[in-house]
Amino acid sequence: MSSKIVLDSSGNLHCFENVDFVSVPLKILAGDREFVDDEKNDVQEMVRFLGEYKGKTSTSCPGVGEFLDAFAEADNVYCVTITSNLSGSYNAAEVAARTYQEQHPERKVHVFDSLSTGGEMALLAEKIAELILKNTSFESIVEQVKAYQQKTRLLFSLESLHNLANNGRVPNAVAAIAGMLGIRLVGKASEVGTLQPIGKARGEKKLIPELMKHLSASGYCGGKVRIDHCSNPDAAGKLREAILEQFPGADIRIGENGALCSFYAEKGGLLIGFEIA
Repeated sequence: MSSKIVLDSSGNLHCFENVDFVSVPLKILAGDREFVDDEKNDVQEMVRFLGEYKGKTSTSCPGVGEFLDAFAEADNVYCVTITSNLSGSYNAAEVAARTYQEQHPERKVHVFDSLSTGGEMALLAEKIAELILKNTSFESIVEQVKAYQQKTRLLFSLESLHNLANNGRVPNAVAAIAGMLGIRLVGKASEVGTLQPIGKARGEKKLIPELMKHLSASGYCGGKVRIDHCSNPDAAGKLREAILEQFPGADIRIGENGALCSFYAEKGGLLIGFEIA
């Protein structure tokens, strides 16, 4: 029986080794510009444009038909979406799953609401892939991934709140003050999948200790870490070094945010998915 992993593009993955995988793109809308979150998108050009753009911006989730196309002919489909509290992607995937199973009663689909984004979604995908390659049953994979999700978390660091302000998610005054003072906002994905500020650091030098403090407070003890950055490999590398100094055997990977995560994280932003004990 064939198995497939489907993520929306906020997982920052466009390919996956040894397992059938599809990324379904979200879109960023700014005036008459549309940026599709796929491997063809020039993220740096998008970030530059949005940094200068003064109008309203918004995002668009994949439609039901796009998820159905991604499910294709797979017997078992495991779909992971961005938190349902920030996007309609989960709801679209759920409708697609019901439609797919009505059309193909012998097939199975499960949609996981990540309640997160970025590296935490990648960790869930890695767990699914690991279990698929062990020939684990569909039902067991679903249950094991649900249990694993209780042991994954997401931290983020933002240098700019410009797009969040343009998108109506934070007040313009807050975004302006943060930019002028050089404050890095530190936050996490809450238990219900919202963005929850938990700290701040003035300047990058103070950012890494602040992130390490919150990693420890969240229960990190040396497990997997997936760091995605937006034009900030230096901070991502310094965070990796700090983690390895304390946990030499940690499995850490650094990647780049795609268009959707770069839209929210902006230039300099970090998204950190990690396992807890």
